[in-house]
Amino acid sequence: MTHQEIIDQTIKFVKKTLANAEGGHDWWHIYRVWQLAKKIATTEKTNLLVVELGALLHDIADAKFNNGDENIGPKKAREFLQSISVEEELIAHVEKIIQHISFKGGNFEQAFNSTELAVVQDADRLDAMGAIGIARTFNYGGFKNRAIYNPNIQPNLNMSKEEYKNSTAPTINHFYEKLLLLKDRMNTTTGKAMAKHRHNYMEQFLEEFYKEWEGEK
Repeated sequence: MTHQEIIDQTIKFVKKTLANAEGGHDWWHIYRVWQLAKKIATTEKTNLLVVELGALLHDIADAKFNNGDENIGPKKAREFLQSISVEEELIAHVEKIIQHISFKGGNFEQAFNSTELAVVQDADRLDAMGAIGIARTFNYGGFKNRAIYNPNIQPNLNMSKEEYKNSTAPTINHFYEKLLLLKDRMNTTTGKAMAKHRHNYMEQFLEEFYKEWEGEK
């Protein structure tokens, strides 16, 4: 099977699997991350097939929609890739990307590193920033029936992975607990450059948000 045939089969699988996914983690999220990953990969020395498969399959079974189980995604990806006869070395690498891509509060040492993971991780983080990131954040907050903002509930910047996964804090807090931290956690030169613009946009949004909250504008 050629590179393109593998990608085409994977897209078909992902679209079917995520047909009823939450709007911030659906096929279109995957599509954007895939496009960003390909763009970033042009400036890095990578195995492009691993990058594309990692991007396409990184949220195939997101733990937050599967009772926190972090093993379902890698397992589902492996089973699919085996079904289309992808070689074991590539499957193992894609599995590692899925296992280690997530932010999960950011207060832990990442146990696996590769250039391909760095590229896909940057692409995924970029989609959590800027205008798209703002839209996704409020979409997920609504999905979980969270408050938009509560001035009496302060962001928690020292959460463990479990605390982060189980947080019910207002959506605005997520900007401080994750989104605004991403700029300084990018891996690649291209990712860092793109993150600056998206980060600045989020800061402008928050400045406007607080003024409107207090009726100043």
